[in-house]
Amino acid sequence: MKKIALFLFGILQINYSQAQDITVLVSPQWLSEHKSDANLVLLQVNFLKIDYDDEHIAGARYLWPGWLAPDSPVGAMNDPDPVKAKEVIESLGISNDSHVVLCHVRGEVSPTARMFLTLENFGLKGHVSFLNGGVDAWKKAGYPVTKDVPTFKKGKFKINKGALVVDKNYVLKHLHSDSVTIVDARMKRFYDGESTGNPRDGHIAGAKNIPYTEMIDATNVFKSDEQLQAYFTPVSEAKKPMVVYCFIGQTASVVYMAGRILGYPMKLYDGSMQEWSRIKELPMEVTEKKEK
Repeated sequence: MKKIALFLFGILQINYSQAQDITVLVSPQWLSEHKSDANLVLLQVNFLKIDYDDEHIAGARYLWPGWLAPDSPVGAMNDPDPVKAKEVIESLGISNDSHVVLCHVRGEVSPTARMFLTLENFGLKGHVSFLNGGVDAWKKAGYPVTKDVPTFKKGKFKINKGALVVDKNYVLKHLHSDSVTIVDARMKRFYDGESTGNPRDGHIAGAKNIPYTEMIDATNVFKSDEQLQAYFTPVSEAKKPMVVYCFIGQTASVVYMAGRILGYPMKLYDGSMQEWSRIKELPMEVTEKKEK
């Protein structure tokens, strides 16, 4: 009996170690060395399939953001229906034990980050990585691309939906909470109050600002941990939970990912300013201009 217990403990330790080895960001070199792993699923995210058809990393499957973040009369980029999400996830060959690696083309970091968040929220947290720099970094490192479309088997996936996507009521409840920080991921000028075309300008009352544009460099590569931390520390020295929002819940996903890289517990307010600015009872404010 003791031998069986030790054997089972050993298996658990191996599985735990493997889970710990899955990092949020992976490099082109890492992907080159691991893309033939049995459980690895490589997805290229593009708004237009023509970009995928033009070139992609060998073995990459195409993921259109609209499949897992659909628009509706309620708003843009909604949290998907679990049944439909399951169908999409399985059609991509993803199972619960898959290690999914997402990659983007050129500047499509934010929709790819939204897919990262969505997959985590449906049960793959700790099983999703992001190719830092995307296809451009892959090619810059000297690795080839192809037009060949891969064949693969349908996955078998059980939805285990988390609570990473929250609504306006959650945000309102935690506006003045010491346990949660609300973060506006838009550029500072919009946070301050520059007109955006929404019914009301400014930011959610009490929200802090971490611009998503500052999370990546000119080559669409995530900045170093030290550089990212310099944006997070003034907002929250302790790594307490953060709820990020933006215009529609897309670009805030970049800050969500940056927080995940640094080890912060992260959530997304999906309705974002598209919803919040339209409900007059929900508090907003603009940044007071300092007199010169």
